[in-house]
Amino acid sequence: MIDLFGGLGRTNSPNPVRVGGYDTSGEAWGVAVSDRYAYIADGPDGLQIIDIYDPGNPTRLGGCDTDGYARDVAVSGECAYVADDTAGLQVIDIRDPAHPELAGRYDTAGQAMGVAVSGNYAYIADGPAGLQVIDISYPRNPVRVGGCATTGFAFGVAVRSNHAYVADGPASLQIIDISNPANPVRVGGYDTTGNAFGVTAIWSNYLCVADGNGGLQVLDISNPNEPKRVGGRDTSGTALGIATLDDYALVADGESGLQVFRVIPDLAPVWTPPIRFTPEGFEAWLEIKLPGNYRIEVSKNLVTWKPWLTLTNASGRVRVLDTTASNATIKFYRAVKE
Repeated sequence: MIDLFGGLGRTNSPNPVRVGGYDTSGEAWGVAVSDRYAYIADGPDGLQIIDIYDPGNPTRLGGCDTDGYARDVAVSGECAYVADDTAGLQVIDIRDPAHPELAGRYDTAGQAMGVAVSGNYAYIADGPAGLQVIDISYPRNPVRVGGCATTGFAFGVAVRSNHAYVADGPASLQIIDISNPANPVRVGGYDTTGNAFGVTAIWSNYLCVADGNGGLQVLDISNPNEPKRVGGRDTSGTALGIATLDDYALVADGESGLQVFRVIPDLAPVWTPPIRFTPEGFEAWLEIKLPGNYRIEVSKNLVTWKPWLTLTNASGRVRVLDTTASNATIKFYRAVKE
């Protein structure tokens, strides 16, 4: 008997599966992940740092009060950058995760609801003031360099290459060209089903959107001007912020705290016809939606899996041939992204 399984990272589930959580003391609005820690923008309780080495059993490590109401957080180097509502951008030294300390601040024109960091710039989703670009070359002395108005209320932002993706509340997703940080320009958008509160880039060409009552949404942004939805999952609360780690999506789910899901399986490789025996052996075709390196594993009992074949820089339809298989062979195959 021959059977084929799709695979992505460590999951073959048809839907994301919750694996753990931590109920923070405040209201979890935003989350960022770096190494083994999740950094939570916890509303009135500022920044919370959670150890997620064991995703099924997260534990609190430390925290830092902020001047305002912590809405979102990004981590870069030795600092966490907190979007702190009416208090603007807060810069927190996290060299000692158990004892983080406030290091700098910049009071934005609107309400700092979301933040992303790329290079020497922090990109702020600034509520009614749209997108703001802050130079953080010197974290203790941030300086504004530019901005772009949006049509809704800017809650969250993610940056990929030369584009900023703004979760713009009822105006859904807004796409802004930031190739010139001093003069960002809107170039497109996507209408999500809920209110877009948070957004993060995942892998090379995908976004995860925290879509309020619309839960977790995944968009293909291989063409930034024409994003497409490829998957999603309802959450138990109101999805307000999001971050990703390997094949996990970590959702700041309002009063439900931190929720951990496996990544959307619609991005997983799929076995497609023809699947058959030929004079050469057993032939199957794998449709790879997410380009990259894949490992084909084989099992005789669905318990023990052994690496069999490596696909390097694979994309599209790929032929897989097992010259050792026959009609009398009992084998199971699965594809796992490396």
